[in-house]
Amino acid sequence: MINLGVARATLLVIDDEQNIITSLKRALGLEGFHVIGATSGHAGLAILSDQKVDGVLLDVSMPEMNGLEVLEKIKKDHIGLGVIMMSGQASIETAVKATQLGAFDFCEKPLSTEKLLVTLKNCIRHNELALENHHLKMAKSSQPSMIGESTAIKRLWSQIQKVAPTQGRVLILGENGTGKEMVAKAIHDHSKRKNRAFIKINCAAIPKELIESELFGHEKGAFTGATELRKGKFELADGGTLLLDEIGDMPLDAQAKVLRCLQEGELERVGGQKTIKVDVRVLAATNKNLEESIKNKEFREDLYYRLNVVPLESPPLRERASDIPLLVDVFLKEFLDANNKHGISLSVESLELLKKQRWPGNVRELRNVVERLVIFSESKQEISPDEMAWQLPKNNVAPLAYDSEGLSLKESVLLFEKRAIERALEQSGFHVSNTAKALGVERSHLYKKMKAHGIESKG
Repeated sequence: MINLGVARATLLVIDDEQNIITSLKRALGLEGFHVIGATSGHAGLAILSDQKVDGVLLDVSMPEMNGLEVLEKIKKDHIGLGVIMMSGQASIETAVKATQLGAFDFCEKPLSTEKLLVTLKNCIRHNELALENHHLKMAKSSQPSMIGESTAIKRLWSQIQKVAPTQGRVLILGENGTGKEMVAKAIHDHSKRKNRAFIKINCAAIPKELIESELFGHEKGAFTGATELRKGKFELADGGTLLLDEIGDMPLDAQAKVLRCLQEGELERVGGQKTIKVDVRVLAATNKNLEESIKNKEFREDLYYRLNVVPLESPPLRERASDIPLLVDVFLKEFLDANNKHGISLSVESLELLKKQRWPGNVRELRNVVERLVIFSESKQEISPDEMAWQLPKNNVAPLAYDSEGLSLKESVLLFEKRAIERALEQSGFHVSNTAKALGVERSHLYKKMKAHGIESKG
């Protein structure tokens, strides 16, 4: 027996000759493979839509749907799945066409078992690398929103690193725009499932009538418009991770079926009767207070406790204002490249102005502001506060927008006092008397405070 150096793999053999399938089952079974057979292209594609395989042996010459047509369909619908073509009468032209369509290799019949085993070993290894490369590209193309050195973000990263290698379900809480999806992606990327699929579904964006089909899939003819079999998100995430985003907006009927899937590890497609086993790590995210939703009969308590094994909080941007310069650098580079601009930066004063904002839309809102600045800026170097101010939301200065990280209590109080005076001056148009009234202090006392903090009057 040849040592392939791979775990027991499942192979699909698609060939219209049953004796070929039978002989390959026998020969490859002795080498530790689990072999499934299909005598037509349509039957083979149906098997692929229903279960996971690690490689395909595909005959070129078949009636109704030939091997090249099947190959094209496989490469389109099953990323990273290697296909080895087989033929007893293949031409060079056919081999070239198969290679162009993405076939891993081409073997002539009658097959040499020893040569086929080596090819299969290389194919499966290639599959793993291709899938890993695909996920790395997907991760690289994702927008960064967890960049930072603040205490809040460091704490979150520490929690992610602890929970990611486990199988524990995670409930990610936080306001809109704080990067909950990026938290989920980071958990997946640092887990043992990192080379498998990361699938996400926004429960708030799908109509109530379609949510079950999206989650669990449907059979052909299950309802009007179901013209072909379709896998749901749970099946697509088999072996990997599924993010149920905005879980608080999922209808109660769908919640019951998700609960069963979590409990039993199995599902049935809409309109189907076959039970399908799935191995999925489920992460959920919401900006809602699910405990309040439970009291209002809008969310199932039993599902809440199934999901809330490990709760993680994605911090709002106002609690990590010191991270804003780092985020701005990343977003600036992104949008300068996208708009073919160069050399634009934000002045220190402009960054300070950004740090004082409330940011109700959090990182997403900051990213939008930076994109607007790049698009509309006529500056060739630094963007000044005056140039930037009109791009910011009005009356959006945070009442507590200061970062006291690493400061003593006394230093934190002085910093807050300085920021409070600066904001009050800005709001009064730098009218010292009106500022003193607004702050409830004597004018002379305000002058002393301004001098102590190095604040100059512009009035």
